Formats: sequence, structure tokens, C-alpha cells
Amino acid sequence: MKEITILSGKGGTGKTSFTAALASVAQNAVLCDNDVDAADLHLLLQPKVMESFAFESGCYAIINDESCSGCGLCYENCRFKAIDLHENGSYSVNTFLCEGCKLCERICPEQAVSTKVNNNNSWYISSTRHGVMVHAKMGPGEENSGKLVSKIRSKAKEIAKENNADFIINDGPPGIGCAAISSISGTNLVVLVTEPTKSGLNDAGRLVELVKSFNIPVVGIINKADINRTISHQLETFFYKNNISLLAKVPFNRQWVESMVAGKTIVEFAPESELSQQIQNVWKSITEN
Repeated sequence: MKEITILSGKGGTGKTSFTAALASVAQNAVLCDNDVDAADLHLLLQPKVMESFAFESGCYAIINDESCSGCGLCYENCRFKAIDLHENGSYSVNTFLCEGCKLCERICPEQAVSTKVNNNNSWYISSTRHGVMVHAKMGPGEENSGKLVSKIRSKAKEIAKENNADFIINDGPPGIGCAAISSISGTNLVVLVTEPTKSGLNDAGRLVELVKSFNIPVVGIINKADINRTISHQLETFFYKNNISLLAKVPFNRQWVESMVAGKTIVEFAPESELSQQIQNVWKSITEN
């Protein structure tokens, strides 16, 4: 079993579109959406949830007004300025600033402070027309996205072993933050989907630097390669200098948009098209190497 992670370094390059397209070509694969902060692979694959689970993400303090004596110790000692003092002399917690350090709970002489665990997050095991999919949804502003990515990747591996799957295909998050790092560690191959823009080139460089620190092989795809041929050539040069195989230069094509509007992958929408043939060739290159 091999694990393949599709990453981009930035948003909007077509990473999820390629992930869904590869999923429609692959045989006997388990799918995993690692972009837990803004998951969208489900929009194309329309998964049917079979199991759902809650995910705890940090905690925050709560002040019991009836027990609080108004001593102000929590207000004076909170380094995150998460305690609000009101005109009537009462105190409350700003949950957006609270980091859940529990200092106020420990120092409160009246034991008027308690902590509540955040559970505004869920992860799922679902069925799709292209195999089992593990995915998640985090609430706005929630923490520990990297931990949640590790959780669903672990479950995807477990399911892949149970089903004797040949591949796990991960749709990674944009950027190089915590969730991206959790998507990279332990994977067998990173597929970098980029675009010929200045930000695309810059962020591809940051991502390659990150991936190489894990000693994980990486291959490249230039999407919308013809919208800026100068930067597209710079990307080719960048890949060459970093010994990264360029699997495809995919031109801009409105069929991508039409397929998404239809709720299908490009391979399903236009199986005889040149785009679909490129996807087939990309998957062949990945599996052969």
C-alpha cells in the first residue's frame, strides 16, 4: 500500500480537482481529505456518511457568576487578556482569546472557574462512487487542525489495510502550516500541483523546501500552464534544478469548470478528452514510479 498526498503550497491551483480526477482513475484506493479547515473534496464526490465522530479541540474557561467573589486574580494574571471586567464588577471569559491554559482555574480561591472542551468538530467515514473516504469538518476558529489530520490519516490507513487497498490518496491543505506538515509526514509521495503565477512559483518553492526536509519524493504538475508562459517556463526550470519530475503541463480549459458544475470529475465528464488522457498518464507515471 502506498500513500500519495496532493499539495499545492497555495489555494486555488486546482489541487482538489486533480485529487478527485485521480480518484476516479485509481483502482482500489482509499480517499482522505486532509484539508480539514476548508474541506471541499466532498463537493465532487458526494460522500454518503456511514460513521461520524466528534473531535475535541482544546478548551476554554468559564466563570460561574454565583461562585465568583470578584477578587480579580484571573483578570490580573491572564497573559492572553481573555478576562473581561464589566461595569458592574463582574468578570467573564472572551472565548476567542482564551487559550485554555487553566491558570485562572488553578488560582481562583473560590473555585469559580472551570474549563470546557471544544467539540465543535467532526470527522467521518463515508462511501463514494470511487471508494471509501475519510474526511472532517472543523468549526470556525477551532484549533488542532494538524492533530485532526493525523487522526483521519491514521483511520484511512487502518481502512486501507482492512480492505487490502493499493493506495491512499490524500487531498492536502494549501500552504505549509501545521495541517500541511501533518499531511506530509509518513507519506510515500507528494504531488505538487501549482500554477504559473508569481505566488504559485513562490509558494511552490516553500513547499518543496518543506517536503525535502522530510526526505519524501515529490513530483510536479503545472495547471493552467498557458495563462502565463513566462512563469510556466520558470516553474519548469525550478523543477529541473530541484530534480523534480514534471508529470504534466495542463492547459486552461473550461471543461474543468463545466465538470465541477455537473458534480463530476473531468474524467467522468469528458472521458475521451485530452484532459482526461493527461490525468490517465499522470496516474500511470505515479504508479509506475
